[in-house]
Amino acid sequence: MTAVEGTGRAPVAVADLPALRRRVSAVLVASQVLGGLGVATGVALAAVLAKEVSGTESLSGLAPTATVAGTAVLSVPLAALMTARGRRPGLVLAYLIGAAGAVVVVVAAAVGNFPLLLVGMAGFGAASSANLQARFAAADLAEPSARARAISNVVWATTIGAVLGPNIAAPAGRSVSALGVPEASGAFVWAAGAFLLSAVVVAVLLRPDPLLTARALEPGADTSAAGRSLRAGIAAVAASGRARLALVTVAVAHTAMVSVMSMTPVDLGHHGASIDLIGLVISGHIAGMYAFSPVMGRLADRLGRLGVIGLSVGLLAVSALLAGTAGGRHAQTAAGLFLLGLGWSAGLVSGSALLTDSVPGAARAAAQGLSDLTMNTAAGVGGAIAGLVVARASYGWLTLGAALLLLPLSALALCARGRPGHGRGTDAAEAG
Repeated sequence: MTAVEGTGRAPVAVADLPALRRRVSAVLVASQVLGGLGVATGVALAAVLAKEVSGTESLSGLAPTATVAGTAVLSVPLAALMTARGRRPGLVLAYLIGAAGAVVVVVAAAVGNFPLLLVGMAGFGAASSANLQARFAAADLAEPSARARAISNVVWATTIGAVLGPNIAAPAGRSVSALGVPEASGAFVWAAGAFLLSAVVVAVLLRPDPLLTARALEPGADTSAAGRSLRAGIAAVAASGRARLALVTVAVAHTAMVSVMSMTPVDLGHHGASIDLIGLVISGHIAGMYAFSPVMGRLADRLGRLGVIGLSVGLLAVSALLAGTAGGRHAQTAAGLFLLGLGWSAGLVSGSALLTDSVPGAARAAAQGLSDLTMNTAAGVGGAIAGLVVARASYGWLTLGAALLLLPLSALALCARGRPGHGRGTDAAEAG
């Protein structure tokens, strides 16, 4: 039995799949490290650069918001391209758009044009979309019982970029000091280079395409254009209760994380925390998000997706309680933010694996694009509302609101667990 990529290239024998899986995973991890480095470097100074260009601190938050909006809006056309042509062209295009967006940001900084800067930041968000879609590419050829681990390994690779990115912002700024542009724009020069390298790695090494290969290996798969369309992806999610649960899981986990995390530095500052301490708390949060994702992947494969979704709900609830009642107890806030990252990781990995399990192979890329659109749109709205809640009420009310988001997710998860055939360990492999 063989799988043909559909472009006349040599077939892939089923016996060669284990080696191909390792190769795909290695390529995706490499691209994720580079892409994550570029995103983290730019995001670290996005608000700073926006303040310099706009001349007012009140508009500085629009830069990261534009990035989130760009990630959400671009996720659908990029998913449509992947659905039609495979992962490789979609990921390459996303990284190229991200690089172009970074260049536009640098030009906007040089000429002092704030609206142009926001346009560039929206394009910059395409690289974040590529990083998100890479986790699904890792699952294309994975065995059903190992999909969560494949996803988690790619998510883990983001740790490297997330840690290194902010730390190279300063040398990146110094590298452009002779060009007459704001030093903060240097981060985007380096980000553009990282995205271009990611595009080259994917274009050259991600062969054969994992999505097209997986489709060719699937017996009785719908190979028609209609079966692979975005409409088919939406219909597949609508028809599956488990797919709807997966979509809600990643959306709620991402919204709760972004909303609480974005306002935690403000709350810490209100309680006298230093910049160094705030940085330490956020670093612990990022470690919780990415460093332990392989653990969440293995748990999701061994205990089942629903069990780890329940773990995500528990972690997010405890994190909201700790952070919301901490006040001036900074160690308690740090513990809450660390658990917030762990809860996000558990929700993203288990929800992504469950979504992949629950929809037909032909419609998976479209459904996965819908998932990223939903989670980023919800998080963008949540992040915007978070500032209003803290300004008009308090940080404690914000964390309570995040906890309340978990109630419908808990109800959906309990309903799914109560159905026959969805007990411990069975949901991971059912689709296989």
